[in-house]
Amino acid sequence: MRLSGTGWRWPYPRSIRARYTCWVGVLFLVILSVVAALAVLGIRNSISKDVYEDLRQDVVGWANQMVPGQIPRPTPSVRSDYLQLINARGELVAGNGSGLRIPPLTTVRPPPDARLKDAVACPGEGPCLMVAVLRLDGRVAQTLFGGEEHFVLGGRLMPPALATPYLEIGFGIAVLIASAVAAWATWMVVGRTLRPVQEISATMREATANDLSLRVPAPPGDDEIAEFARTSNLYLDRLEKAVSAQRRFASLVSHELRAPVSALHVQLEEALMYPDEVEPRSALRLTLRTTERLQAIIDDLLAYTRVKNSGMAAQQQLDLVELVEEELAALPRSGIDIRLHRSGRPTVMGSRVQLLRVLDNLLANARRHARTCIDVSVARSDRQAVLVVQDDGEGIPPEDRERIFEPFVRLEEGLRLDPGGSGLGLAVSRETCVAHGGSLTVEDCPSGARFVIRLPVYEQPSAADAA
Repeated sequence: MRLSGTGWRWPYPRSIRARYTCWVGVLFLVILSVVAALAVLGIRNSISKDVYEDLRQDVVGWANQMVPGQIPRPTPSVRSDYLQLINARGELVAGNGSGLRIPPLTTVRPPPDARLKDAVACPGEGPCLMVAVLRLDGRVAQTLFGGEEHFVLGGRLMPPALATPYLEIGFGIAVLIASAVAAWATWMVVGRTLRPVQEISATMREATANDLSLRVPAPPGDDEIAEFARTSNLYLDRLEKAVSAQRRFASLVSHELRAPVSALHVQLEEALMYPDEVEPRSALRLTLRTTERLQAIIDDLLAYTRVKNSGMAAQQQLDLVELVEEELAALPRSGIDIRLHRSGRPTVMGSRVQLLRVLDNLLANARRHARTCIDVSVARSDRQAVLVVQDDGEGIPPEDRERIFEPFVRLEEGLRLDPGGSGLGLAVSRETCVAHGGSLTVEDCPSGARFVIRLPVYEQPSAADAA
């Protein structure tokens, strides 16, 4: 027990199994106690009613046998142990064999408006008696006894079911046994039901950051526990993939940052160790280029993690054709011809800054690999806006079309054309499209690489919908 602010109280079971067992045991105890009390009361009333009915028949039958000048001996009866005739002064006048050997059974008399009265008589020694008292009719008393009032008493030993507490004890024991059986059955059923949950909990506790390969045992069937086990395994699958991706990403980040940091360290160390041989301005320019590469990697990392974790920034309605035209107008002049093809003017909801960054990444990638021209097309297909950036370069092998969207993954051709790139541009672009509810994929084309962006079209609500 625990001491609370208002006194002692029983501790509340923390285990669901113990809690349900306690509740079922208490519930059965209360309900069965009420049922047992009603059953005992009903049995007692039924026995009392039967006994008093028998006594009334005996006293009325004996009274009917009395005639003037003759009071017959009561006929032996198995229903009444004692029969007595008592005068108004309480004196014993007649009776059966056992009735003549004892004093009058009771001093209780029927009320003036009734002829029969039931009573219980408990002498100082001996068991209690159930007694029925009959007042003789006035005409009968006048005929037999000159008008003196007489009473006929019939008595019977109280049955053990009424005289002793055995009935209550028996029902009490039965209630306790039934409640204990119900509690035990609940303990077993709940324990068996929760056993898969306990196994799932044990497995989930064992699954740590160092070992996420564990899976919970899935019980057969389609009940809630089986569904919980399957959901837990799906969660562990996603968690393992997420942790593995995070570790791989951290390893890649460390690798990518180590190269420029190491180069910067070597450059500075060389300038300090050989001040006479290193030209200061050349060393500073080299150091500046290295820090610019380091800053570019850090900026791309921040952009990737921001899009990955926060999703889409503040959104607005954007005309996709206008967005493409704005980006194309900002590109520096080069020998690559960029052609824009329009088919409608689809409107999307999104972040202008983020979508412009996607366009910039795709166009920069296309300009690196294109030989002569780049085709940019904007169209609408059903409820999607489709933006295609296609170059006429070497293209991307089918087996690498998904790898290029992973952070820091760069193909040999990309490394040759842009050795200073971070390898995060396409990864940031895909995450941005996904955050906008769309996709970014590489599709088949006769030559070159074909990057396809699909975004949901924004539908202007009509006046009827607004109403």
